[in-house]
Amino acid sequence: MINKREFLAAGAAAATLLPGVANSANAPATLRQPVLLTVTGAIARSNRAPFDPVLDQMMAKQKLSFTQAFGFDFAALRALPAIGIRPTLEYDNKPHALRGPLLATVLKAAGLQSDNVKLAMRAIDGYAPTISLAEANRMRFIVATELDGKPIPLGGLGPLWAVYDADRVPEMAAKPVNERFALCPWGLYHIDVQQGA
Repeated sequence: MINKREFLAAGAAAATLLPGVANSANAPATLRQPVLLTVTGAIARSNRAPFDPVLDQMMAKQKLSFTQAFGFDFAALRALPAIGIRPTLEYDNKPHALRGPLLATVLKAAGLQSDNVKLAMRAIDGYAPTISLAEANRMRFIVATELDGKPIPLGGLGPLWAVYDADRVPEMAAKPVNERFALCPWGLYHIDVQQGA
């Protein structure tokens, strides 16, 4: 049985090491740091062991399973081309700078084979909104690694957040701020690419 306190302490310790990881030109074949994001489903690449019910305790509790997966550590995500967005956030009703690679770029690096897919994006608390890749592209979702110029901490909205600039998407900008981010899981750690949108 996994001790939740030990798990969170280990995650927090790993998160403190992440900012010092140097960027590399390409996502490494062998990950040098803990995996922060696992992509499974309709992808062609694999660099992570299959699901292990003993070692993948959080995934087991959230009823996930896979035979192949592609994992990203912080350096691999930071090595991908990044963009910046500045949405007004619901937590303080102020604009904040977020930065990270486009979600589509992350999926391409994992070996995405088709545009006709749905994406179940899962947060560490189990929250898992699903969106089509077409919608994610239209709304220009990013996998944010930085908030206001700093890595997003575990225990806050990070270390990863699937998010978009809701202020720049007309149908979302028309909604109250607290209704704009239902498709945006913070604490993102898993994406299941499901064939057939």
